[in-house]
Amino acid sequence: MAIPDEAVAQVRAATDLVSLAGEHVALRRQGRRWVGLCPFHAEKTPSFTVNAEEGLYYCFGCQAAGDAISFVRAVEHLDFVEAVERLAERTGIAIHHEDAGGGRERKRRERLLAAVSAAVSWYHERLLHHPDGGPARDYLRSRGYDASTVRAFSLGWAPDDWDALARALEVPGDVLAEAGLGFVNRLGRQQDAFRARVLFPIFDAGGRPVAFGGRVLPAGDTGGGAGGPKYKNSPETPIYSKRRTLYGLNWAKGDVVESGEAIVCEGYTDVIALFGIGLRRAVATCGTALGEDHFQTLRRFAQRVVLAYDADSAGQTAADRVYEWERRHEVDVAVANLPSGTDPAEMARTDPDALRAAVADARPFLAFRLDRVLADADLRNVEGRARAAEAALTVVAEHPSDLVRDQYVMSVAGRCRIGPDRLRARLHELRRERARAATVTGRRGRPAGSEQTAARGVGEGAGDDAGGVLRGSPDRPTTDPRGPAMEALRLAVHRPEEVADRLEAALFSDPVQRAAFESLASSTTLHEAITQAEPAAAALLERVAVQDTDASADEIVRRLVEAAAVHAVAVLESDPRLNDARFPEVARLHTWLCHKIQESREPSTAVEAVNGLLPWLVESAREDA
Repeated sequence: MAIPDEAVAQVRAATDLVSLAGEHVALRRQGRRWVGLCPFHAEKTPSFTVNAEEGLYYCFGCQAAGDAISFVRAVEHLDFVEAVERLAERTGIAIHHEDAGGGRERKRRERLLAAVSAAVSWYHERLLHHPDGGPARDYLRSRGYDASTVRAFSLGWAPDDWDALARALEVPGDVLAEAGLGFVNRLGRQQDAFRARVLFPIFDAGGRPVAFGGRVLPAGDTGGGAGGPKYKNSPETPIYSKRRTLYGLNWAKGDVVESGEAIVCEGYTDVIALFGIGLRRAVATCGTALGEDHFQTLRRFAQRVVLAYDADSAGQTAADRVYEWERRHEVDVAVANLPSGTDPAEMARTDPDALRAAVADARPFLAFRLDRVLADADLRNVEGRARAAEAALTVVAEHPSDLVRDQYVMSVAGRCRIGPDRLRARLHELRRERARAATVTGRRGRPAGSEQTAARGVGEGAGDDAGGVLRGSPDRPTTDPRGPAMEALRLAVHRPEEVADRLEAALFSDPVQRAAFESLASSTTLHEAITQAEPAAAALLERVAVQDTDASADEIVRRLVEAAAVHAVAVLESDPRLNDARFPEVARLHTWLCHKIQESREPSTAVEAVNGLLPWLVESAREDA
């Protein structure tokens, strides 16, 4: 669903970034800029700066940078199109998508979202007020859900009727089917997807309802005869992907971002229970195992993921996948040690303090698995300790880091009373066995070339911060940040009319500064320059955009030219190709350069000297290239 470039530019220009950012952080004017505490990292001294004229921000602490669109993407965790549309709505600009196909797809999604939203409202009202929702209300009260909880999570009731929803919504059958709300049965009759179930609406991260999870009432309740599995979930639809959706993220993301931690559960009721005891950073998978796409989502919000599963389920989580997720997405995975056979929803009712403590004391994934192995072992005799050590080393061998493995070897050695060197030797054997097994499996199961494909895929997207909303920290410029090259860039951004015809790329010795200048020189706007520049140069321009300068353009150009000429003299003096034949030519050039450098330092001759040096420096740079 592409948005025309001119529409994006219009939205960007119409947005008051100071007002927008001011909704999330207190800003105060400082000269021509606005400064405040950065909303993207914890700090006590303000380093977040906004250039109101250019509509750009930069944090000198964490190097977060961008414009109004990237700011909305970062704070509200939206994709590019969603961010532009959100700002367009804010500024009253109508967005028309570029292609007819994109427009049709957008309308299709809007119809599906509207249908699911209407279904959420209808099911919710049915639970709250209709007589046939009585058993469901009784069941929810028995689980500790009061009216405020039911309303907060928009819980609903699907009556035991063939087509109650379809008749109430009056939505076309194809829309109901595509949204996962209904289907046409074998008799050719329209039928609702959910019957006689308590419904848990599932929202996307932006708060739009996209699907449902439905639970039948326990045996003995008079809620009807839906039959089938205990839980039933919406199918995959154009607006709902199980592997990408996390139940509760729309409510939890604020606390997740603030705490830097997400608690991942297995069920909807677990999330609601954790919210009920004050742990409002809980999410759950939607009828599927925790996977790669879930971690891709979570890494945008938190650096630590706590698995709040039943202990047996947590212990069975594939270790290789967890360690790969930790490495690829730069997150830490920990496990809350819940009693075997107990889930968070049950603990929240029976022992909420113990549940809070289990989350607070969550152990790293390997430590949790190791504790479970040793807890089940008999360490009272030699044979038991040897078996325990073997089992523990098998678990330790799965971790990819040799430094981490060695720390756990020391722990196993102490608990099993076996020398660490003996354990290291055995661990080395286990690692070799794992490598051989992996090689054999790979040869049997992979098509030719798959190793290279896998190697390329491992890092792809790992550093993609919401489409580049927050740039990584670039290398610092090798020159003085208050030196003439940086001042020249500030002048080129903020007072371009004073240096437009006086600066050349040859005057910038630092490659990042040179690239930033070249991008500026070849662009019509600062935004265009940032967009087309390489990452390090773009980050430098974003930084410069929020920095004022009161430097004299004449003096900065003079100092740049002088520095470039001095560098040229140094190159001449160290030229290894210098020989008797070239000496007269080089000597004349050397003398001329030194003379011009001296003239550039005298007020009365500086302008003429600069005007003489600059063409030579540009031509020399062109020849060297």
